[in-house]
Amino acid sequence: MSDKAVFVTQPYLPQLEEFIPYLQDIWDSKILTNGGPMHRQLEQALADYLGVEHVALFNNGTIALLTALQALRITGEVITTPYSFVATAHSLLWNGINPVFVDIDPDTLNLDPAKIEAAITPNTTAIMPVHCYGNPCDVEAIQRIADNYNLRVIYDAAHAFAVEDKGGSILRHGDLSVLSFHATKVFNTFEGGAIICPDAKTKQRIDRLKNFGFVDEVTVVAPGINGKMSEVNAAFGLLQLQHIDKAIARRREIDHHYRDQLNCVKGIQTINGTGQSKANYSYFPILVETDYPLTRNGLYQRLKDNNIFARRYFYPLISEFPMYRGMASAACENLPTASMISEKVICLPIHPALEQDDLEKIVQIIKTS
Repeated sequence: MSDKAVFVTQPYLPQLEEFIPYLQDIWDSKILTNGGPMHRQLEQALADYLGVEHVALFNNGTIALLTALQALRITGEVITTPYSFVATAHSLLWNGINPVFVDIDPDTLNLDPAKIEAAITPNTTAIMPVHCYGNPCDVEAIQRIADNYNLRVIYDAAHAFAVEDKGGSILRHGDLSVLSFHATKVFNTFEGGAIICPDAKTKQRIDRLKNFGFVDEVTVVAPGINGKMSEVNAAFGLLQLQHIDKAIARRREIDHHYRDQLNCVKGIQTINGTGQSKANYSYFPILVETDYPLTRNGLYQRLKDNNIFARRYFYPLISEFPMYRGMASAACENLPTASMISEKVICLPIHPALEQDDLEKIVQIIKTS
């Protein structure tokens, strides 16, 4: 059995030889950025693969979130989840928007639609839910609330690459959906991100915003940012796309093995999907309950002592960090479910390169602790 360090995730990297022809094309063209041929090819390839109309590529998912809020001219207050990576709420603060935290559903771990309406005020302009772990939010319930109160919906879909519900891509919901292509994600471009746009006019506005607001050489129409994806990142994305189905298939095998082995372990609760017709198996969270022999932190340390570097995603809650904890909506009593889940969760290693003996080692540690 291997004694090497096993991390919660690891980027999928095809053989280096496969990437060389893409780099040669870039060297030959001498186009490194500004919407070059690789960039245009990847936008179209992703639109085709994901089954969406328009994709606007970005240098990372956080800049994509910032720009999505700018594109829809969001102001005031935005309802969001405390149970996410900090970039979700940070994108609001950077835009001068006040995040309003709402509790999560105990089964899906996504923003609880039943708690949203009570948080709406005259200053509320939008809802920013997260498809946590790639499990879809209750998009229909959220959209009904948004329609009733004339609110925009921007989905942080950083975990939801290639996820589908019965109607197609989960990314088609809301006004905009934002993807991350960070190295830790199911699909990566080293660093990168994208906004899924519902129409050509919205994509045009977003494309201008991510390029300083330029329309042409002498015309600037908005206070834009530099959010462009480079040709090298786009080229890597084109190569990754050739391998993505195989990578997701291996993730599925690991997910199923964990479930088969851990569902009968007293005190360990696995998280079920939320009705998606196609999952991406981006994370494998478990909840450590009180009837397990170790605490959550005890199991986390036991794994770590055995060179298994799991992660407590998401702990602490966003609402517990200094820039948020003073907000009324950040109070623990306002977020009982999120607070409880945050104290129980561990995400186990899951990535295509995870070897079977390491997978068995993880399972045995959990079973015998």
